[in-house]
Amino acid sequence: MSNNDIIVSLDIGTSKVRAIIGEVTNGTFNIIGVGSADSEGIRKGAIVDIDQTVQSIKSAVEHAEQMVGIQISEVYVGISGNHIGLQSSHGVVAVQNEDREIGEDDIERVIKAAEVIALPPEREVIDVVAKQYIVDGLEGIQDPRGMIGVRLEVEATIITGAKTPIHNLLRCVEKSGLKVKDLVLMSLGAGGLALSKDEKSMGAVLVDIGAGSTTIAVYEEGSLCATSTIPIGGEFVTNDIAYGLRTLTDQAEKVKLKYGCAWIDDAAADVVFKVLRIGSNVEKEFNQEDLAAIIEPRVQEIFHLIRQEVKRLGYNELPGGYILTGGTVSMPGVLKAAQTELSASVRIAVPDYIGVRDPGFTGGVGILHNVVRRFRSRGTSGGNANKKTVNRSKQSAAPNQETDKKPGLVERLKNMFSEFI
Repeated sequence: MSNNDIIVSLDIGTSKVRAIIGEVTNGTFNIIGVGSADSEGIRKGAIVDIDQTVQSIKSAVEHAEQMVGIQISEVYVGISGNHIGLQSSHGVVAVQNEDREIGEDDIERVIKAAEVIALPPEREVIDVVAKQYIVDGLEGIQDPRGMIGVRLEVEATIITGAKTPIHNLLRCVEKSGLKVKDLVLMSLGAGGLALSKDEKSMGAVLVDIGAGSTTIAVYEEGSLCATSTIPIGGEFVTNDIAYGLRTLTDQAEKVKLKYGCAWIDDAAADVVFKVLRIGSNVEKEFNQEDLAAIIEPRVQEIFHLIRQEVKRLGYNELPGGYILTGGTVSMPGVLKAAQTELSASVRIAVPDYIGVRDPGFTGGVGILHNVVRRFRSRGTSGGNANKKTVNRSKQSAAPNQETDKKPGLVERLKNMFSEFI
């Protein structure tokens, strides 16, 4: 990427829409602005109302623009959900250069070769991730550029998704007046940011517990090898509190955020609060132990379901353990509940950037981290048309695999659904 490139990620979740602005200055990446808005039109991670989602996106983007003084026109959008699938693929090409030196063109051709797979008509390729390159039979190569060889192969993971949710996501962003620069799998972005090289190599499970759903991503031998989404998250805790205290959902959410504790032994009897009961004007007093007695069973159930889902995916104990992220894991006591229920090493991942040191920002920051890493590895510019209100020249996009491939995805989907638009 070139100096002073500005890139923006959009994380559209069940409870929040977050626009995060990153800047690369003299090779250093920093977060310079964050916009957040309450998410409307999303249920359990899926878009159920286009217009409400568009308004939430606009609010988050405007908030970010006002913070930094930047006009946002292009965004990298995170995608997740139970429609996401992973498929292994293999590509092989002959090295074209006369001197047999492997160049960027050879890498692009071998990736495109791996992308040619049989897919059902309702699915689309979102991304191709190289696990390893093989040059004339030599395996384990991460970057073959500059090497000498005759035959170049790639072992890759093809990330696919259902066309309808992809189309609805793109439609919402475009109706917000933004151009989709690329789609980034949330699990891939968050994994690149939150997991160490050793954790990805030995095997680890990244768990993103959001409001409406929980996304599980299993990493092994350095790459993402399985992913799944279960429709349970922090909203279930809020609903339990609302039922248990006989109060409104919005009050239950405020109480959860301010006094919530997921481990009853850590709750304090002297921390008290009052809530307005449904059907009366009378406030009733509760303490943190009362709240923890409601929260702990639900949190334990969430981790029980996570453990079951990991087993269903075909994995038992992974040396790297579980790495937790997502807004729900910010609650005190969640780590202890996870360690008890999962019977494994568990830690909480937090982005190490000023202004976003919260597990809820891991996905959005991970998208930017993924983009920066890819462009640095290819030595190309991110090419962003986002403008600063002060004098900043418009960055032009250099040709590269990501920017060439994804407009094809967007255009194909537009053509397919043009009769409905």
